[in-house]
Amino acid sequence: MLAGNLTESLQFNQEALWFITIAIDLGFAIILYRLFGRQGLYASIIISLLLANLQGPKLTEIFGLQTSMGVILYSSIFFATDLLSERYGKQEATRAVMIGFLVSIIIIVMISISLAYLPAKGPETAAIALSMHEATATLFNYTPRFVIGSLLAYLISQRFDVWVFHLIKEKTQGNHLWLRNNLSTVLAQAVDTIIYGLIAWWGVVDLSTAMQLALAKYLFKVLIAIIDTPFIYLARSWDVGSKDWVGEPPSKI
Repeated sequence: MLAGNLTESLQFNQEALWFITIAIDLGFAIILYRLFGRQGLYASIIISLLLANLQGPKLTEIFGLQTSMGVILYSSIFFATDLLSERYGKQEATRAVMIGFLVSIIIIVMISISLAYLPAKGPETAAIALSMHEATATLFNYTPRFVIGSLLAYLISQRFDVWVFHLIKEKTQGNHLWLRNNLSTVLAQAVDTIIYGLIAWWGVVDLSTAMQLALAKYLFKVLIAIIDTPFIYLARSWDVGSKDWVGEPPSKI
């Protein structure tokens, strides 16, 4: 009864549900980091990519703006990349980006192959098999635009995020984690949004509409970047093994 009432309450307060979802997503990311160190951050990136592929097509409205679950569940990827940059260096963060890129390709290839299998025709299971096949096709019948847009947007924006993060870290002599965490993510998310908007939407809709759709999603990405700041400070303060540091530990500011 309590769980049912809570679910019903959140359905009528989508903004509260959004904040709770972001907190849970980032919370799981830092738990994985706390338990498994850098391997936990790799796992967090892979999990977020899986969830974004599974639930990305689901559209909803938050604060009166249309967005997708893919944007919401993408938050911990930039968090994990920035934390890898902070704790383990540019090389480890870049490696995580490339692992995520290959994971995305594997997901798309294997799901596309699965759609080539016809549903079972046995009298006992034909109806449910057809229903599940159609549901799977609806979610995962990727268009070339989606594949190219999502892969390019992920790869370019994530590599850019790592580069900007370390550029700011170098310029500030390792101080001001909040600045490099937020600025690198906000700029990289802009790159991600523009690339995906142009490739996936321009041509399906006019350029103005494509950019309007992209801008709405970008506003959510900026908010998420701000929200994850206390999480990265918390995670950085944990001692998960002093030998994991690459170079000198950063300042506390």
